[in-house]
Amino acid sequence: MFNARCWVSLALLSLVAATPALAQSFRVQCPQSTVTHPDATKTSSEPLYTGPVPMSYVKFDANGKLVAADAATGFLYPSGAANGAIKCQQISGGDGYATMGDGTQTYLFAFGPLSGLANIAQGLPGTTFPSEFMSPVPSAQLASLTPGYPTGLTDYTTAYNGAIGVTGTNVNYTFSIYDIFEGTNAAAGVTVTNQHTVTVILNAAVPFKQGDTIVIGEGNGADLEFAGGSKYTGSYTVSKVGIVLNQANPTYALPAAYVFQFVSPYLGMPEVMTSQDATASSAPSTDGHVDPRQIMDVAVMNGNIPAPLMAIDEDDEFFMTLTNVGMIMRPDLFEQHTVHFHGYPNASAFYDGVPDASVAINIGGSFTYYYLAPDAGTYFFHCHITPPEHLQMGMVGQLYVRPRQNRWVGTLYTGLQAQQGDLRTACNSATDVLCSNPLPKVNTNAANDGTKKYIYNDGDGSTQYDVDYPVQLHGFDPNFHFVGMTFNPEGFADMKDKYFLMNGRSYPDTVSASGPMQTQSADGVAHYSQPMNSVINIPVGGKAALRISELNVSEYHTLATLGIPMHVVGWNAKLLRDQAGNNMDYYTNSITLGGGESADVILDASDTSKYQSGQVFYVYTSNLDHLSNDAENFGGQMTEVHICTSVDPTTKACSI
Repeated sequence: MFNARCWVSLALLSLVAATPALAQSFRVQCPQSTVTHPDATKTSSEPLYTGPVPMSYVKFDANGKLVAADAATGFLYPSGAANGAIKCQQISGGDGYATMGDGTQTYLFAFGPLSGLANIAQGLPGTTFPSEFMSPVPSAQLASLTPGYPTGLTDYTTAYNGAIGVTGTNVNYTFSIYDIFEGTNAAAGVTVTNQHTVTVILNAAVPFKQGDTIVIGEGNGADLEFAGGSKYTGSYTVSKVGIVLNQANPTYALPAAYVFQFVSPYLGMPEVMTSQDATASSAPSTDGHVDPRQIMDVAVMNGNIPAPLMAIDEDDEFFMTLTNVGMIMRPDLFEQHTVHFHGYPNASAFYDGVPDASVAINIGGSFTYYYLAPDAGTYFFHCHITPPEHLQMGMVGQLYVRPRQNRWVGTLYTGLQAQQGDLRTACNSATDVLCSNPLPKVNTNAANDGTKKYIYNDGDGSTQYDVDYPVQLHGFDPNFHFVGMTFNPEGFADMKDKYFLMNGRSYPDTVSASGPMQTQSADGVAHYSQPMNSVINIPVGGKAALRISELNVSEYHTLATLGIPMHVVGWNAKLLRDQAGNNMDYYTNSITLGGGESADVILDASDTSKYQSGQVFYVYTSNLDHLSNDAENFGGQMTEVHICTSVDPTTKACSI
């Protein structure tokens, strides 16, 4: 495995010799099921939102089994189908290069993509479901794993979105069987039509899903025998997972994910099995360990600016793995990295990415952050190790959370009322000034048929759009980057940005149709570190949502439009609405953001008498010194808005 600690003094060697070694390794985590999403068959798709998840009180008994409880002694647990899904992403922390629109190259400390490569190559979020994330690179394509993104991976980026490094490691998950029976069992609340159907109840939640091969192991004595002496051992295919048991019977008050079924070729199984050492094991599968060679092949000098885009939906559980591959151009730096989701309501401070209250990831190690998505909006993330340096050097990226309203079918006002029954996001706007979803003052009777998109849970359709675009504003000081690469002390007080970027590019590279510019790095391979352009395509009669984040360390940025006013509907990941339900959205031709702020803006081209296919408009900065590439003439923060006959909802390609 790569080790960046190349130059060590004799004094340091003597110190290391007296210190116990702490082993680290690369690893990813992306579970098929969790306590919040116990049904592994439903975590790799986004379900419709029909209302709050039903909950019941349970507790662990002396044997570690969940049993029914009351509010005084237990805790709430999903007793029905869960909302949302599980999503995962892997990024690298390391270094790289970027090329500006005038050809200038700059050195980066940056995050790079290690999953969702096919999506990221199209400028889409790299976030995927567990079934896709945990799929290994096909063996026939392993030879194509080379540095450089995305062209260096053309052999499989068109199809592969899994996590780089995931291998088919032979690992069996083994669980103790609590109970097992054939056919109908009234006490458990299980009714089957095929008497050969076998129901297995386990002592722990499992990642089994329909179609998996399960191996049943022998217990003590003859209690695993069928009538006639046939042994109930061997391999069986799971036919169903997630039977809802009789919650009124404490003996079987087990969550749905603790249960699976399969069809047996035998008949006559004892109704109840009492042995506690019989086991059910999964077939060999991946367990999160990875091949470090694959990771290093792809991630070295492959930092992106902006960092890989992330997108999740409300109610999702998000597992984000950061793998620190080291600083190849600065082997003297033992740089740790973290991921801090700025302004995001984390599930725990442990995952906040601020090393004082959390953890930092050393070179050669991985760490998986956990996030529960409760509030829609536009957020961003950055490294929180010496933030002024690492943000200036490029370790910044964007995250947005889609609202439940996208998955609601029916009147939006009714849907927003239903959300108040969810304990995680319920709010009373009369008493809670931080209520994130106040009901609108006026019920517009706007409705969603399951296909419309919104930025927030607005209840009145005021944030509806047709296509959305992330727009990350950033800048850098080339002198600061140069001394950062050449082992010189960095002058923080003298930091002065001279290049100003939208999604890592400056005009005219922001609208390039030929793909991102390339940089031949120190390894002799061409790297493509800016995969996202900034061109905005709007279908005739449609609307485009701009998810804007400002991540500059030292400058304010102003964005202006010509011809299409900006409809500002959100600020800092909060719907612009007061607690009385009055919409506070407004129209303008420019907005100004400081570092650490975000805005949600809609460009409305729905008036077909004004906006017709083939027209071109501009979004640009009115700060003239930000509208150049460290020189006179064009450059900087400017992009084009195209009115199209139609826009592909996935690739955002424009047809005129």
